[in-house]
Amino acid sequence: MLDAHTRSGGTATASPRATASELVVPVPLPPLPPAAVPVTAPPSAGFAARCTRALLSPWARFSLLIALLAAAASSVLLFEPQRLLSDGWPPHLGGVAAASVFAVAYGLCTVAFVPRPLLNLAAGALFGSQLGIGAALAGTVLGAGLAFGLGRILGQDALRPLLRGRLLRAADGQLSRHGLRSMLAARLFPGVPFWAANYCAAVSRMGWLPFLAATALGSIPNTAAYVVAGASASSPTSPLFLASMAAIGLPAAVGAVVAWRKRHHLRRR
Repeated sequence: MLDAHTRSGGTATASPRATASELVVPVPLPPLPPAAVPVTAPPSAGFAARCTRALLSPWARFSLLIALLAAAASSVLLFEPQRLLSDGWPPHLGGVAAASVFAVAYGLCTVAFVPRPLLNLAAGALFGSQLGIGAALAGTVLGAGLAFGLGRILGQDALRPLLRGRLLRAADGQLSRHGLRSMLAARLFPGVPFWAANYCAAVSRMGWLPFLAATALGSIPNTAAYVVAGASASSPTSPLFLASMAAIGLPAAVGAVVAWRKRHHLRRR
């Protein structure tokens, strides 16, 4: 309340309470964070994920393996590699370079189901005994490794659940537990197709090293016999040619005996 001096024009003094209220400065509060909005993936992302899972499924990979093998077999029928026996190797290659290219072509042809005896005869006819044996063995190991890798990556997951029969389980156990010994016997026995042994081993749990080692060692006698026969085919009555023919027939007889005994052993299990 103002006194008389104030009413008459004097200086008025404010009370302490009024002065304190005038010095209060409002502090702005920070803005509230926006409410969390759930993020939903677009429909295209879910469709792409389902397509990816379908393409990577075991049966999709197995279908890809079948398509690749069918394409390889068709290309062999078109290009006819057996003409090497009559036409020979291209003239601009020779020596080790020609044998190296032949080894690569040998491996690819075995994946495409070309019979190895035909390729071994061609190696002997083109390069002679020594260089031909080296090229044929290198191509054998290369082709076996390619087939084993394709079967292991593209076919094993789809085919292993189908191993339900007694004989199939017994063969799978034999290859998985005694890989080196079993594959060595399969390579020494000429009656087992090369491609069949490759893909059966790929479906089993056999390791890479036993498979390749058994292939390299077990393929030496049969490969060398066919290569020598191809190199000496121009003189079929020579002792070298006759010895090679005997070397081809002897492993076949031994392999037949071993297969007969193994068959009875598997039946008793």
